[in-house]
Amino acid sequence: MSDTHAMLTDTIVLLGGATLAAPIFKKLGLGTVLGYLAAGVLLGPVFARISDGEQILSVAELGVVLLLFIVGLELKPSRLWQMRRDIFGLGSAQVIVSGSVITAVLIWGGFPGWQGAVIAGFGLALSSTAFALQILDDDGDTNTRYGQRSFSILLLQDLAIVPLLALIPAFGSGGGEAQTPALVSLGIAVLAVGGLITAGRYLLTPLFQTIASTGAREAMIAAALFVVLGSAALMQFAGLSMAMGAFLAGLMLAESSYRHELEADIEPFRGILLAVFFIAVGLSLKLDVIADHWLLILVSVPLLMAAKAAILYATCRIAGSSHEDAVKIAALLPQGGEFGFVLFTTAATAGLFSENVASTMIAVVTLSMALTPLAVRLAGRFIAPPQDEVIDEDFEGAGADVLMIGFSRFGQIAAQVLLAGGSEVTVLDTSAERIRQAARFGFRIYFGDGQRKDVLISAGIEKAKIVAVCTQRKETTDHVIDLIQSEFPNVRIFARSYDRVHSLSLKARGVEYELRETLESGLKFGRKTLEGLGLGQEQAMAIGDDIRRRDAERLEIQAAEGISAGLHMLHSRPVRPEPLTKPKRQVEEIED
Repeated sequence: MSDTHAMLTDTIVLLGGATLAAPIFKKLGLGTVLGYLAAGVLLGPVFARISDGEQILSVAELGVVLLLFIVGLELKPSRLWQMRRDIFGLGSAQVIVSGSVITAVLIWGGFPGWQGAVIAGFGLALSSTAFALQILDDDGDTNTRYGQRSFSILLLQDLAIVPLLALIPAFGSGGGEAQTPALVSLGIAVLAVGGLITAGRYLLTPLFQTIASTGAREAMIAAALFVVLGSAALMQFAGLSMAMGAFLAGLMLAESSYRHELEADIEPFRGILLAVFFIAVGLSLKLDVIADHWLLILVSVPLLMAAKAAILYATCRIAGSSHEDAVKIAALLPQGGEFGFVLFTTAATAGLFSENVASTMIAVVTLSMALTPLAVRLAGRFIAPPQDEVIDEDFEGAGADVLMIGFSRFGQIAAQVLLAGGSEVTVLDTSAERIRQAARFGFRIYFGDGQRKDVLISAGIEKAKIVAVCTQRKETTDHVIDLIQSEFPNVRIFARSYDRVHSLSLKARGVEYELRETLESGLKFGRKTLEGLGLGQEQAMAIGDDIRRRDAERLEIQAAEGISAGLHMLHSRPVRPEPLTKPKRQVEEIED
């Protein structure tokens, strides 16, 4: 019972620290990451409110796993293939050059053993995926040129973990348990990746289709978490990083119709776990190690960051980046990474260097992480004032000019017109059957509830020029429009209305354009009926145009004076001159 109480107390303290630190540091312009780090330092090393930072860190690393899953969702395999030069060219150059330089400096400085220096040097060459991607997300730079190149470097660094971990037992004393042969480890990794890709291609979409058809949203959330954590566990078993497994799972679902719903379901878990991860990094900071080796750390941290930044800048410039982008990448990725914690601890266990050395390097990595948000802010001094930056228009199905909510008969016809006009359209719908049917005809629609703010954000509402609300039920339409006007007041709204009363209601809400779902079809039907009775096409069209104009004017009058106004604009008897002959019997007059 005491353990449960202690866990509950620690959870409350962690959440309280996150709640206070994030808005304060965000308001000061320092970013949420630095706020979480500061909260961790205060809660752990300073006031000792929480002591088990390492255990919390091991759990909170799931935040990094979920982050990589969402990153994978935002890419398509085709986009990843386009980035191959940056991943394997620029990324490999950064790891090899940075690792070699740092290793040489460590050997020159008297590091105990060249084998340990290699692991330490290449471990310090890696950067923090969690910190970098969070900063990119906070600044809205994920899809910029420099953001995509930064991600390519980080992705290669995640891959580099595998050979580095494999080198540790080879460099070690050789005692203890027998090690798995390198070829066997490689075979297991290849089989695991192949199995995950196969499952993603043939099993995941049918799984989510089945769950979506039941309407059980909690089952959809459970399935999403199962896929992410299961993929991560499989990759960990194969000797790869958990984050890599989650990334591959996201990549396999990037072209799925359920992508936006999955992203919205995972995002809250990702956000809170990643915040706890940053707090846990602060909790794990060992002030006694810093006190014992303060001079070494004081020199090492800025030297490490400066060396990595210089190498990053040079490699990016050689790879064709502009000066501004190269500076931004150099300022974003000069820190040590969270995988360094794993490498240094494993290497110390294998006897490559002492626990004291491992703790010192972990302190260097932690402090370099803490200084990264400040480095990003200082980078602005080395670049010209920002121009209108060109952003890659690759939002993987989201962020189109038009976000359409609802894909029933009305929406399908409207989408045809938009697509024929060359406009990109992102479509959200909650019907699994309609999504399956539309997919057979090549439409790209996504499963998601437009009445949820997180789904709208995932679908790219902040980048859309117009939101077309084409839902069937007027209650749903009203709820969607109220949400958009409350949370995204600058978005232009075009809406399908249910009837005349609903049109007036939408006008009162300030909707830019509304159209009754039966107006144009009723006008055309009446016009074709007149033509069937023998009236000329031009005259029938003129009558239809007159009715449309009268209807619009009457709607304006009703909006100002009430639903009963404008009755004089209705045709209750044939228009003179009569289209054909006089009626054989008198038409009853309708009272105004």
